[in-house]
Amino acid sequence: MWGFARGRGVIIMAESNVDLKEDEKLLEFFTQQIQLLKEKAVLQASVREEKKLLVENSKLKKDIDELKRQLQETRKRKSMKLHQERVLTASIAAMKSSAPEILQQAAPTQPSTAPTEQRRPPHRHTEARRTRERTGVACALDQRSDVSRLDLRIGRILSVRNHPDSESLYVQEVDVGDSAPRNVVSGLANHVPLEQLQDRLAVLLCNVKPVKVRGVQSQARLICAVNQDKMEPLDPPSGAQPGDRVTFHSFPGEAERELNPKRRVWERLLPDLSTDAKGVANYRGVAFEVRGKGLCRAATISNGSIK
Repeated sequence: MWGFARGRGVIIMAESNVDLKEDEKLLEFFTQQIQLLKEKAVLQASVREEKKLLVENSKLKKDIDELKRQLQETRKRKSMKLHQERVLTASIAAMKSSAPEILQQAAPTQPSTAPTEQRRPPHRHTEARRTRERTGVACALDQRSDVSRLDLRIGRILSVRNHPDSESLYVQEVDVGDSAPRNVVSGLANHVPLEQLQDRLAVLLCNVKPVKVRGVQSQARLICAVNQDKMEPLDPPSGAQPGDRVTFHSFPGEAERELNPKRRVWERLLPDLSTDAKGVANYRGVAFEVRGKGLCRAATISNGSIK
């Protein structure tokens, strides 16, 4: 009996040793799993932190770009204001200098005591100086003109057809917010397929004098971006509607009823109209804007001209 009990005890102890080893292995396995979970959690936390930092960096970059843009606009406004003040000062000074002579001319002449004495004609140099002063005042006032004189509006192209007498011209009917559509002739036939213009929004100059182009009357001008290779209409911002006014933040003012062709206002403003590196249309760096809706831009032409 004792021998049997002893053998059984040895077996029980052996089984206990096996169980202890299994428990140790399980404990070691669980310990490794916990360590892996900890490392994974740390890694995930670092990834989340990295993503958070990237988002914050992107936001900071946008804020910096916006501050740069505002600084540039402020500088441009100050420069323009200084230029306008100088021009106004020069015009006022010129008018003041010519005022005494104008008053002298308007004053009643004293009766002459010598009937036979003739009035001496003004010296030719005095007349030339007066002419230069009047011309200088007119030029100074005219230099104050800017893009606010243009009536730029959003229009929807209702219909497009080929010009009957020109392969390079289109004739479009455009809704610009008036009581009736306007007839517009444009030189896009060699650049944009006809079907791409149908029902498209565009930017139009509406206070030009109506003219006939190859026998067809044109009542507005379709504004396009151009480079050496192509020409395309400017795209208004999403949400814009026919009749919306295109404005310029640094150049407030009401548009003229109709531009005088003899003053060539549009032609004189053209050198300052362009698209920037992102295709945004601008005048002296100030964007074409539909207030509350966004900016006007060219779809594929950056650093181009406008016509």
